[in-house]
Parts: sequence; C-alpha cells; structure tokens
Amino acid sequence: MGANRPKQYLRLAGRTVMWHTLQRLHSVFPEARLCLCLDPRDSCFEPDVVPFARWQRIAGGGERADSVLHALEWIAAEEGDEQALVLVHDVARPCVTAEDLMRLHDAVDADAVGGLLAAPVADTMKRDDGAGRVASTEQRAGLWHALTPQGFRLGLLRDALMDARRAGRGMTDEASAVEAMGLSPRLIPGRRDNIKITHPDDLALAEQILAAQASGPHTAAREESC
Repeated sequence: MGANRPKQYLRLAGRTVMWHTLQRLHSVFPEARLCLCLDPRDSCFEPDVVPFARWQRIAGGGERADSVLHALEWIAAEEGDEQALVLVHDVARPCVTAEDLMRLHDAVDADAVGGLLAAPVADTMKRDDGAGRVASTEQRAGLWHALTPQGFRLGLLRDALMDARRAGRGMTDEASAVEAMGLSPRLIPGRRDNIKITHPDDLALAEQILAAQASGPHTAAREESC
C-alpha cells in the first residue's frame, strides 16, 4: 500500500478499514466470540474499535495459516467444542454485506464440510509465460474467485491446517487446506463488491462501494439484523 501503517488502519470514509469490517461482522453476529489476529508488535491497534462484547487479541503468525491456527487453538481451549462453527474473514474486506454473511452462515451451518463465499470469474483469464507475455487463455467456465468469510467446523479446520503444516504445503486460504484432505467445500455465491483492499486505489473504490451499499436495498436488512 506504500503507507506508514498496516492497511487495516488506513482511513476509509472517515474511519479505519478495521472499524468498517468489524462493524459489518458485529451487525450480523453480535453474540459471536471474536478472535482478532494481529502482529504482536502492532502498536496502531486501539481496542475501542472492537464492537464485540466477547473478543480476544491473538498473536498472528508468520503466515495466514499460522495466525488462524493460533486463533483455533485459543477457541478450542475456551469452547471445548470441536463442532463449533468458525468463520474466518480478512480484515481488509470491509465491504462484505449482511446478506452474504447470513447466507454463508446458514449454508455452512447445514453443510458437513463447510464452505466459502465466492464469485464466478467473469473476465477472460490469461496465463503468462513468465516473461510478461501470454502463454495461453484459460477457460473461465467453472472458475470462481475465493472470497471471505470461509466457514468450517473448528476441529476439521484445525486438523486441515495442521496437516498442511506437517506436509509443508503453503495454504493461501482455509478452503485449500480442507481440499487437501480430499473434501469439497461448498461454494456460496457472494457479491463481487466484497473486495480485498490490496492496492492504494482500492481505498477509493471501497469508499464508493460503501456509499452505494448505504443507499441500496441491503441497508434495511443489515439494520434489521442489528
């Protein structure tokens, strides 16, 4: 991002990215227990930004999978329920809607494996040759963009991530770890405006999305769920 602080603390529509993300999650799951994975050296975090009554700061790891495992281990010690439903969300996705959160929860709560929000690929996909030229055009039929949250039972997800660690497999998301166990997570269609803030111009795009969502029909559903 070329900023002087982690992207979750950058300003977005007058608040931080983290504030918006946590507010979205809390609006749908106010009774949930939140595990917030942060770098132990993070000095920008302000606890007042967290709207949840039950929450815990968890030390993040070197990789995403390490951070999630730390959180799962803490939840397991607190809950003692291997079947507890866990949703993992990127704090850099502040535009996820209440409808998508509720749809994901209902779907994975009734699914033996679990699943993730995802959006079908709409653009033509090119594979490069490693030298900045097109090597081939990939068929986009059946391809999906993986989004978050991703939801699985605590015991299953912990086992999947631990198996991946032992095997030395790098996991870019939770679903890929579950897939490596021979299971097929469910794809739950989600909105394309659930963007992940990665580049500087994403902040301006996210602000436009939030403004459009605030004036759209999903607003009433979100307020009703609060």
